[in-house]
Amino acid sequence: MTCEQLGGACVEAFAAESFEKIAEMSKAHPMQMFQQGDAAHLLAAEKMKNWFESKRKEFEALAQD
Repeated sequence: MTCEQLGGACVEAFAAESFEKIAEMSKAHPMQMFQQGDAAHLLAAEKMKNWFESKRKEFEALAQD
């Protein structure tokens, strides 16, 4: 899978035999890109954070029903 397929900003490819290993590998890449100040990855991370937070709020609203 590529960074882009995982919600990131580039075509950096990650290959492994399980999704869990892909997830581990894909965590290091954005960290490196953030340290370099890569604007595209910073924007992708913000979008993912916003998506995650919206899903958290949706979950919490369901838990109250």
